[in-house]
Amino acid sequence: MDTIDESAKASCLVWSHGKSAVRDVTYTTVLTHIHSAFKQECSALCAANGDAALAASDYDRAIDLYSAAITLNSSSSTVFANRSKAKLGKMLWLEALLDAQKVIKLDSLSYLGYNLKHAALHGAQRYDEAIQTFQTMLSKLDDAPDIQTRKLRHQYLRPSQVERVIRQVINAQLENAPLRVLDTTTGLLCDREAQISAFTTSTEYKELLSSTVTRPDLDTQRIEEVVRRNLQYAMLSHRWEGREPLLQDIQGKSVYDSELDSVCGMTKLRSFCKTARDAGYNWAWSDTCCIDKTINVELQQSVNSMFVWYHHSALTIVYLSDVPPSSKSGALAKSVWNTRGWTVQEFIAPKVILFYQNNWTLYLNDRTPNHKESVAIMQELKAATGIDRSAVVALRPSMIGAREKLRWASTRVTTRQEDIAYSLFGIFDVRLPVDYGEKQDKALGRLLQEIVARSGDITSLDWVGKPSAFNSCLPISITSYQAPPCKLPSLPEDEIQSSVSSLRKIVAVDFASNLYTQLRKMSAPRFATQRLHLPCIAFNVREVRRVHSPALETHFTYRVKADGLLDLLITTDDTLVQFWLAKPIEQHFVLVRPWDRSLLELPDFAEPPEFMESSDFGPDTESEEGYWTPPSSPSQDWSGDYPGNEEVLDQESRAFRLLVRLGQPFSAFLLAQQRSGEYKRIASDHDII
Repeated sequence: MDTIDESAKASCLVWSHGKSAVRDVTYTTVLTHIHSAFKQECSALCAANGDAALAASDYDRAIDLYSAAITLNSSSSTVFANRSKAKLGKMLWLEALLDAQKVIKLDSLSYLGYNLKHAALHGAQRYDEAIQTFQTMLSKLDDAPDIQTRKLRHQYLRPSQVERVIRQVINAQLENAPLRVLDTTTGLLCDREAQISAFTTSTEYKELLSSTVTRPDLDTQRIEEVVRRNLQYAMLSHRWEGREPLLQDIQGKSVYDSELDSVCGMTKLRSFCKTARDAGYNWAWSDTCCIDKTINVELQQSVNSMFVWYHHSALTIVYLSDVPPSSKSGALAKSVWNTRGWTVQEFIAPKVILFYQNNWTLYLNDRTPNHKESVAIMQELKAATGIDRSAVVALRPSMIGAREKLRWASTRVTTRQEDIAYSLFGIFDVRLPVDYGEKQDKALGRLLQEIVARSGDITSLDWVGKPSAFNSCLPISITSYQAPPCKLPSLPEDEIQSSVSSLRKIVAVDFASNLYTQLRKMSAPRFATQRLHLPCIAFNVREVRRVHSPALETHFTYRVKADGLLDLLITTDDTLVQFWLAKPIEQHFVLVRPWDRSLLELPDFAEPPEFMESSDFGPDTESEEGYWTPPSSPSQDWSGDYPGNEEVLDQESRAFRLLVRLGQPFSAFLLAQQRSGEYKRIASDHDII
């Protein structure tokens, strides 16, 4: 043969050394193969037992078994991956991270190592690295050669997707929050962008992002909870005492800096921020320094949004500077805080409120988490303010019960006279321009005009005092609402039925029905550009004569006679032209009964209650209990006068019942015709009945 097989050469070479050498080589080779196979089999057995322990959440045993398997065979990425999972179960984050990195080294194309690395970094709170690793894992899944692996991509979300959703939740949370707040940790004043930046660079935000991406569906509930917890804020309610820290005093500085010690009111502001911080809130708001009053647009938005801000606060802290430590019950009621105009909404709007004495300890040492739930404190405040607890606990801003809400503010005072009206914007759910310098009567007039125009509620016309230059049907001052609304006694049902039976004998059905139909067609009140269109029943005045009064008397009393009515006396500041049948005048006077549609006894339509048990307010909020409804007009308290909804009256019956009611005493206005043809209300010092 010209060539010899290489294996044959080797055989010959071995043979040349004798039979003994052949036996040694063969034995060594066999032992090596046997040992290797045995190690692999033992490693596989350890790994299999480790899998069983891992499935049973026996992490310690699983780690030991996987470690033994790795000692026997360190080339299996699967065993390293499973040991990493077991260490994650034991929260051994750094050890799990080392195993995950080993998986990546052994199988760099697989997504699994990056998945485990992300979990380990997340557990170690190294969130920036975790998110970066997660991005790499997603790219591995996107580039995977097999379809099954690529399908796993649907189990995860991209960080950018989650970031967009979190930002949407942040924007929604801040929609009803103040424009500026104080950081209770740093003491710095922050606008919304600074707030957002502080949150998105926080550990909580990064943890939220890193944990949310691992889910197939967005956990919006958790996102909302984390955002709410981090952006919730505390509000301060207090009375201004001389000069207070303004935005310009603290901008760019920390309220905790000693360089601000000389600024008046800084001790109160610092104590408020510390109290809010100790209560667990990152942000705090005070009306002294969190509004740039030099920017008109910001001032307008702040005044119109104040009620909403207080309502959505996590806590409102009321500081009582004139209530000393260890005060007894009753000190709160006597506090000047109860006399200020803005504190009405600051008391009513918040869901949670706490009262602090002047040393920043809780009033009466009352540890109730929410003083609106403290029976003793609420009883004390009701006696002091006249505001019912149901309104304090669950007011829904609206124009319902306007007269009662005006009474709440009637004894309050404000430094700037226009604020007595501006402070009520939120309670009535109106947004109007703020124009300091317009005076109280115009500011109040614009508010009352808006209430009547939008709601048709004319209870705000029920007042005693001096008329406004804005419109004579409105008062010049909020103090005109101090007196309770006019409330006349109502007829018992049996008397109404008796009167109806008598009327049926002397009044034609057609007459009663036609009158009822005519009044039912009466239009709603309209109020615009300082002109009030008031639906009413008018009674022609045929005589006005002055009753004798002292020469220096500033009030004048007149005897007034009108068609269809009993004579009455009216006392007023106005000097009226006297006239009677033998001395007629061109000017026309009328006594009018403002029309009240409740007299028609039409079936009720469902309306949203004013005071809700819900923690929020909005047009879709519904509740059947826990609300309070004040009388909606001076003569509308017809409780018990007619059958309930279970008995529906026909129109003929309602027509005769209307005639009975029209024969009862009513609250009236005296109007005097002007040269323009319009009418002016003659204000009286008492209700005209």
